[in-house]
Amino acid sequence: MKISNLDSHPHRRFNPLTGDWVLVSPHRTKRPWQGQQEEITKTKRPEYDANCYLCSGNKRASGDINPAYENTFVFENDFAAVLPNTPSFKNDSDSLIISESVRGTSRVICFSPRHDLTLPEMSLEEIGHVVQLWKEQMRELSQKYAWVQIFENKGAVMGCSNPHPHGQIWASNRLPNEPFKENEKQLEYFKKNDSPLLVDYIQLELKQKLRIIEENENWVVLVPYWAIWPFETMLVPKRHVCRLPDLTQEEDQSLAAILKKFLTRYDHLFNTSFPYSMGWHGAPGNLEDSNHWQLHAHFYPPLLRSQSVKKFIVGYEMLAEAQRDITAEQAAQRLRECPNV
Repeated sequence: MKISNLDSHPHRRFNPLTGDWVLVSPHRTKRPWQGQQEEITKTKRPEYDANCYLCSGNKRASGDINPAYENTFVFENDFAAVLPNTPSFKNDSDSLIISESVRGTSRVICFSPRHDLTLPEMSLEEIGHVVQLWKEQMRELSQKYAWVQIFENKGAVMGCSNPHPHGQIWASNRLPNEPFKENEKQLEYFKKNDSPLLVDYIQLELKQKLRIIEENENWVVLVPYWAIWPFETMLVPKRHVCRLPDLTQEEDQSLAAILKKFLTRYDHLFNTSFPYSMGWHGAPGNLEDSNHWQLHAHFYPPLLRSQSVKKFIVGYEMLAEAQRDITAEQAAQRLRECPNV
């Protein structure tokens, strides 16, 4: 079947990064919507909020005082999900009742002292400071922990409890489920083809030009062929790069530029500050040979039809497999039509 016919017929798409499938049902976009619509908030935030525990100079819940930072700021999470001194144990005496200890650290990274900004609203220089912080934290924590997850939850609909521009880092001595699957599948592909999976995939996407929404000399942003979320995107360097700290100065600068442009497209799509969860995936810190890995970032936004209608992962998706309505190609076209300034 030709790719053009996939816009109107139900079909499944395979994700070679995880081994999972997604059901695509493009004909369902014609159905009327009578489901939940999220409340739209239009409040303009102040540049500084005296009650915000992330603003420069403010007191946090722990009682610690933030420094008068001018660019970025990182600190140990006052309510960490993982702790560095957890006693080591493994309970596997019964093959069906298994548990093991996890050691790690959780940090909060403030992108800017300005309370009223988001990444696409920041200057290229300011986004560049965030890129450098990502690299520094990854370089430091990868020396101690098997996995370092840098991520951002943007917007209340994504569970973000504070609108101040910030992200988080959770590092642990265990390899979590998603990077475990990506490591296995990328290694399997590399052994078979003697080239990294995502490097080959990007070359294919650059030829087809069907799902790319933004690119520059070093980076490409696209809607993956196997995307689950309606306007899911993936950000990938064009050359083979295993980890964030491996990026060159030129790639740092072009990363800041492409982040600003494509996140601006998101904001224009439904004329709202676009919510998402994003995170970096690179080679685990404890791998001696990581040539099968390609650095990339996932962006998972929940919005489906407007700024008030979001996609839910429920029912069939929880019990069987992921499902989406609009195709990746249709989503990419809509994002390409949005301004990037």
